[in-house]
Amino acid sequence: MKAVQPGTATKRTLLQSRVLIVGGAGAIGQGVSQALRKYGARIMGIDLIGGPEILQADITNDEATRDAVQHILTKFNGLDILINAAGVGFPQDAGAPPDDGVLQTLNINLLGPWRVTSYAMSALIASHGRIINIASGLAFANVPFAAAYSASKRALSAWSDVLRVEYGSHIGITTIYPGYVKTPIHVHAEEAGLSLSGLLREESLNCVVETVVQACTGEPRRDLATTRRGALEIGLARHFPALVDHIILDRMQRFGRRKGYDHAPLASGMLERMRLRK
Repeated sequence: MKAVQPGTATKRTLLQSRVLIVGGAGAIGQGVSQALRKYGARIMGIDLIGGPEILQADITNDEATRDAVQHILTKFNGLDILINAAGVGFPQDAGAPPDDGVLQTLNINLLGPWRVTSYAMSALIASHGRIINIASGLAFANVPFAAAYSASKRALSAWSDVLRVEYGSHIGITTIYPGYVKTPIHVHAEEAGLSLSGLLREESLNCVVETVVQACTGEPRRDLATTRRGALEIGLARHFPALVDHIILDRMQRFGRRKGYDHAPLASGMLERMRLRK
């Protein structure tokens, strides 16, 4: 897995490309939209929050998704690039029964992209287009209280791989694995006292945007990290998972000793099990 940067041919390649961004109102979606427009791409988005060139639609609803995608395909008279950037994250105890946050995370992060892609598939086959799915480094290296998010992103990666086997003869399919980027997706965890700041290394939003732009051009790449260090970390997590588990556990213990979980009721059981509380 490598990290890449946009090349000199990007502007020419993207000129007049028809692009649909799912999660177009989010931080990553907006950043990618602005970057691609600079290269002359035509952009439409789908999001729960509507706006200029963004259709308001709930991608957990089959009929709403179908109607929104069909509207965009009609407006563009086809489609060249589909970017699945929608995502949510709610903290939970991995040993507790799945709650509404778990179901919503799986529905938006995994089934949402699957649903949108299914309605765009014929147009993408016709244009020999490409699909870009934004997963996460947490698909491989996991942290506590993010079970549903990590599971959804690992499943998104696996679905991308199967999609590539079935449709790779006609469509390019790339999965991107950002690290920890400070965006509003973390608000629920922060409200629960479970911020990832101090536990994970932070990457910039610009690195994610540049990687997505590059994935829109040239030969389709199977997997992309957003930084060189991120590529190394994901490689370690894939090939030496027990080592990465040990590193993360050590970070958690040190984070707990620094009272990083003191305002997180959800962490109390874990801290007791780790004997970090007297």
